[in-house]
Amino acid sequence: MSKAILFVDDEQIILMSLKSQLKKHFGNEYRYETAQNTEEAWSIIEELVDEGIYILIIISDWLMPNQRGDEFLRDVHKRYPNIKKIIISGHIDENSLNKLKGEVNLHSFLNKPWSESDLIKKVEDAIAKIA
Repeated sequence: MSKAILFVDDEQIILMSLKSQLKKHFGNEYRYETAQNTEEAWSIIEELVDEGIYILIIISDWLMPNQRGDEFLRDVHKRYPNIKKIIISGHIDENSLNKLKGEVNLHSFLNKPWSESDLIKKVEDAIAKIA
């Protein structure tokens, strides 16, 4: 597998749910990686890049301890601007979301709780824009 999707959320149940829903839909077409914090996410990103695996999409929670998802995606965008970015949150204000969209070319926002069909549609849309 030469393409990956990375999920970043401090709640293990959210990570497993996102991963299982996408894996059910896309099967083994992609490699699915999970990180419970941004430090772990950076380790995974570096490992994937070293292995020559292209990271298609990062789906990150907005509110996490140590570093918020919007800050993490800004950092990712500086180093890897071509990775599609989706932010997920149950609490977000429109101004912060619009600012992030402009700064990191945010692909989309996913509201918690999300529907499986909405998750799949947003990921399919992101993948279509890569090709």
